[in-house]
Order: sequence, then C-alpha cells, then structure tokens
Amino acid sequence: MAFSELLDQVGGLGRFQVLQMVALVVPIMWLTTQSMMENFSAAVPGHRCWVPLLDNSTAQAGVPAALGPKDLLTVSIPPGPNHEPHQCRRFRQPQWQLLDPNSTATNWSEAATEPCVDGWVYDRSTFTSTIVAKWDLVCDYHALKPMAQSIYLSGILVGAAVFGQASDRFGRRLVLTLNYLQMAVAGTAAAFAPTFPVYCLFRFLVAFAVAGVMMNTCTLLMEWTSTRARALAMTLNSLGFSFGQVLMATVAYGVRDWALLQLVVSAPFFLCFAYSWWLAESARWLLITGKLEQGLQELQKVAAINGKRAVQETLTTEVLLSAMQEELSAGQSRASPRALFCTPGLGLRTCVSTLCWFAFGFTFYGLALDLQTLGSNIFLLQVLIGVVDIPAKIGTLLLLSRLGRRPTQAASLVLAGLCILTNMLVPQEMGALRSALAVLGLGGLGAAFTCVTVYTGELFPTVLRMTAVGLGQMAARAGAILGPLVRLRGTHGRSLPLLVYGAVPVLSGLAALLLPETRSLPLPDTIQDVQDQAVKKATHSPPGRTVLKSTHF
Repeated sequence: MAFSELLDQVGGLGRFQVLQMVALVVPIMWLTTQSMMENFSAAVPGHRCWVPLLDNSTAQAGVPAALGPKDLLTVSIPPGPNHEPHQCRRFRQPQWQLLDPNSTATNWSEAATEPCVDGWVYDRSTFTSTIVAKWDLVCDYHALKPMAQSIYLSGILVGAAVFGQASDRFGRRLVLTLNYLQMAVAGTAAAFAPTFPVYCLFRFLVAFAVAGVMMNTCTLLMEWTSTRARALAMTLNSLGFSFGQVLMATVAYGVRDWALLQLVVSAPFFLCFAYSWWLAESARWLLITGKLEQGLQELQKVAAINGKRAVQETLTTEVLLSAMQEELSAGQSRASPRALFCTPGLGLRTCVSTLCWFAFGFTFYGLALDLQTLGSNIFLLQVLIGVVDIPAKIGTLLLLSRLGRRPTQAASLVLAGLCILTNMLVPQEMGALRSALAVLGLGGLGAAFTCVTVYTGELFPTVLRMTAVGLGQMAARAGAILGPLVRLRGTHGRSLPLLVYGAVPVLSGLAALLLPETRSLPLPDTIQDVQDQAVKKATHSPPGRTVLKSTHF
C-alpha cells in the first residue's frame, strides 16, 4: 500500500493530473463518436425500386407530358404495407389502369410485381450518402446492417480479452499509444473500403483498439490519482462518453456523407497518437513489476510538474526500495489470470463485478434499441441521450463520496431495472410516462456505468487490474450483443423483453451487495494486499459477524 503515500508526496491531485485528464478524456469523446457513428452512417434512407419511367431519360421521352412524377410512380410501384410506395418491389410492366379514377387496389396482382432487379433509388434529403445506400443493405439484404454493428461490438469484446492482459504485461501507456494509432489507421481505411466485407473488417479493427483505449484510459487515471480524488477522475472519464454523444450529433449534423464522417471521427486519433508518447506510464505498475529506474523517473517528472521540487530531489531508488519493499517482493512473481477466480478474496469480486458489467451492456443496448421509437429526429435523440447522462453521472460522484461504492452500485442498477419493469404496467397510450420511465432508467444505467468503472479498479490489485477490467469489458460487450436479440422474443409477449431487461439489472444490483466497500481505501497493489484488506475488515467487524467469508469465492 506504500505507493499511495509516494503519490501523495509527489502530488495526487495537481497540475499533472489536470493535464493528464485533458489528454486522456478528449480522446474518449472522439472514441464515443466511433461507437455511435453508425446511427448516422448506417441510417436507412427512404428508398424505392429503380424504374425506367422515372429514372431512365429514354423511357421518359415516350411518356405523355400530362403525366406527372406521382402518376408515373403509381403505375410503376405497388403500394406497400403502410400504403406508401413499396420499398422492395416494382411492377413488371406499367399498370396504366391504376390511373383510372374508378380503379381499386385489387386491379393488380402479386404476380405482376418483381423484386428490385435494377437496384434502388434513395432519398438523399437527410444524408447524401450512407453505407446502406452505397452497398444496398435493404430489402433482402437488410440483415447486413445489424450484422455490421454486431461485428463492431465483437471487436470490442475480443480487444478487451487481448489488451487487458497485454497492458498488465507490457504497460498501460505503450498499449494505449498503439491503440490510438490502430484507431486512426483502421478508421481512415474504413472510409475508403471498396466493399462491405472490407468495411466490416476495418470497423472490427477499430473496435479492437477501442477496447484498449477505454481500459487503459480508465486505469491510468485511477493509478495516478490520489484516493480522495479517484471518484472525481473516474466521473470525469465517464462524462467523456456523455459529451461524446453530443459531439457525435453535432458532427453528424454538419457532415452528411458517411465516408467523410468516418474520416472526420478517425483523423483526431493521429494527433492522439503523436502526443501520447509524452504521457506518463503508470509508476505504480512500473514499480510493482520491478522497473524501479523507470518508475523513479516518472515519479520525479510528476513531482516537477506539480511543483514538488523538494520531493523531486529527495526521491531516490533507495527511498523506493525502502518504502515498497513488501510490495516489490510480492510483485516479482507474475500473477496468472486464473488467480481472479482461484484466489480467496478475489473469486467473488470477479464474478459479481463481471455480472454488473454484463447487466450494464445488456440493458443499455436493449433500451437504446427501444429509444428509436421516441422520435424521428435522430440528431436530437442523440443529443438527449448524452444530456440525460450528464446529471446522472455528476450525481453519482456525490453518492460515491457520501454513500460509498457498494450501495451506489446496487441502487443504480436496481433503479434502472425497476423503471423498466414498471413500464410493463404502463399502457401504451401513456407515451409521456413511458418515455419518462425510459429516460430515468437510462440515467440509472449511466450512474451504474460510472460506479462500475470506479469500483472494478478499486477491487483488484495492480498486478491483475487491467485483466479484471478487460474481463468486465468483455462481459459488457457480450451483453451488448445479446441485448438486442431479446427483442425477438417480443413475438411471444409484448412485455417479455421488458421483463428480461428489468430483471437482469435488479438481480445484478442485489448481487453487488455481496462486494466489500472500497471507499477511502488505498488501491491494492498485490494479491496479498487484497487478502490483508479482507482480514482487517473481519478483525474490525462486530462480534458474531464473519465478513471474511463474504469475500471468498
């Protein structure tokens, strides 16, 4: 635990932490645009079949001048389910009899129609170009659009599995720098993808790096911030995602071409890659892994930036060895990921925190799919999603400091779940109340996300922290992939999806009560530190109550 004292000496909340916060949270805002971009770049515009009478100048030359575009549309395209022109079929031959005022919808047969064999014509009034229009992801190919999103989410899941362990082995800053470069290159390449499969490949590579950026940003902020300011740092990091939602709507409103939008949200990561070489590596990780000289240099650099000149001069290798002798001896042996499940004191923490991550991803994406019914203005909707998130996360900061991590985590998940379950009882006609409950549930999920990022980092030791965070991110992405699939069960009952979406966070919130409280505790560096915390808590627990058992798997 001695590193916390060293951090207080060089400054755990000073100029360095402010500069680090700006340098790390700004990329998080742009990262959010990558994750939400397909709300706009993959928007489905209005469309109809290409037909000669409307889209071929030669065929139009033989049409009587008295017939307008509406008449030509009537004889060329059959009406669809909503009585608008059908989006996926056309007449084999013009049905001129439909222009007769006395004609009815039965004056043509299904056999007189055919699929859009010559392609589609798209409404370009909102977006000049989308991937849906470029690669015709409509009608029989409409399932390819959600497949692209699933591939992106799968990339985050795989990236979380890889970069969690990579960061614990090679360092936080190095992996983060490479992730910035990968996002910049793969994101730019996606804008020039010649085919849909190539586009999906580059989006997968972007998502692969997104996982590394999210995890390493969170961990660097946590490991360089003092205990009393840790919740503030994590809340500001979480707010980066909220402001990113607003940024996404703003950029997409000004850039209506999907390829240019892809370039605009990818180019900033070249700048992030350039300045990331000047970011400080986690001194906590360097010292625990035996890299004393590098750890000393980072601590001296932070002391200088924070104006602690006296500490900078007195900080030597001998001082580090003396202060962290116990942690260094325990940290020399590399911890295996199996330790998260097999070590007493870590097994229950791993299972419950992973469940909280899963509940967030599963329920958020389930609600996000339903939010599309709140309005047709997707730009305004995107802004509202971000704006609603901001007060929820700021309120979480106060709750984390006053109530603690455990009750806040439990309450935020249970609140979100209860809002969803309550919507099962609200009639469809009461749209305003249903929307209010959905927004309140979304706010609860925003609070749960902020809390779980803080809580996970505090529950696990430095030698396994990134692995544990990676496992949580994997669970969240697995939930994100499975969440929308639950909507398919709506055919068996309209309330069934809401029942599942509500029950998962409620049960996860109740399970969070099994976790130990970590408020005001220094970050554990080794597995032994975690076990010492459990023993200390058991020693100070009231007679007849064995807290130690609740922290064992």
